[in-house]
Amino acid sequence: MSSRRGLVNRTLRFSTVDGPGNRFVVFLQGCNFTCINCHNPYTIAECNSCGLCIDPCPPDALALVGDSIVVDRAACTLCDVCIDVCPYDSTPLARELTVSEIVTQIRETARFLSGVTVSGGEATLQGEFVAELLGAIKADPELSRLTTLVDSNGSAPRSVWDLLLPVMDGAMIDLKALDPDIHVRLTGRGNDAVLGSIRYLAAAGKLHEVRLLIVPGYNDDPTTMKRTLAWLRNIDPDMTVKVIGFRAHGTRPEMSWLTDADPDRIIELGELAVSAGFRDVAVL
Repeated sequence: MSSRRGLVNRTLRFSTVDGPGNRFVVFLQGCNFTCINCHNPYTIAECNSCGLCIDPCPPDALALVGDSIVVDRAACTLCDVCIDVCPYDSTPLARELTVSEIVTQIRETARFLSGVTVSGGEATLQGEFVAELLGAIKADPELSRLTTLVDSNGSAPRSVWDLLLPVMDGAMIDLKALDPDIHVRLTGRGNDAVLGSIRYLAAAGKLHEVRLLIVPGYNDDPTTMKRTLAWLRNIDPDMTVKVIGFRAHGTRPEMSWLTDADPDRIIELGELAVSAGFRDVAVL
C-alpha cells in the first residue's frame, strides 16, 4: 500500500455530522481561505516551530529539537493550550501519516462505519494524498463498501478534481457567497474557482451537496439568497442544499463582534430554497 504521507490535523473515528451515516473523518492541516467565521482556525497554517507554545504546555509535552517542535504524544493530554496561545492559526500537534496508517485506523472500526470523509483545513490542497487514500479504500475488499466524500471550500482547480473523481463518491462544497465582493470579505479570496467547482462536479454527478452558511450582515438577506438559489438551480435543480445558521461560539476571540444567525431568518431562507424548487433542503 502507498507510503505517501499527508499532513493530518487529526482523525475522528466516528462522526454523524460530516456526511450521511456514521463516518470516519480525516482532517487535513492547511487551508487557503482565512474565513472570519472559521470555527477551527488552528487548521489553516502549518506550524512554523516558533516555540511560543512550549512553555505554556501544562504537561511539558512540547520541545524544540533542532528547527522543529517535537510532541511527546504519551505526555500530551490534548488540552488545546498550544492551540489557544498560537498566534499563527496553527497547531504543533498536526502530524504526517501515511495512507497505510490511516487505512489501518479505518479498518479497526470499519464494521461500524458507513463511510469516510476527508475534510480540513482544505482537503484538496493535498489532492494526491487524498486520491491515494480514497483509492486505497475503494481497492480494499473490507472497506470498498464505504462511501467516500470530500469536504471542500471548492477552491480546487479542475486538475485536482480529475484526480479525485474516480475514487470519491461525492464532494460537499461550501458556497460562502455568490457575490464575489462578499466572498472576499468572508474568506479573503474570490469565488471564481468555487463556482467553477460546483458546475464541474454537478456535471460529473459528484456534487453531494452545497452548503450555504448564513452569516448575519453578510449573506442573510432574502434578495441575496434568491440570487444564490437561482444560480444553483440553473446548474442542477435536484442538488442537495443545506442552509446553515452561523454560530459565533468557537470562532477567534477577535471575531467576537460576529453574532449568531437569527433562527427565524434561517427558517425563512430555507423556505425560499423549497420555493425555488429544490426538493432536498436541510435547515441547520
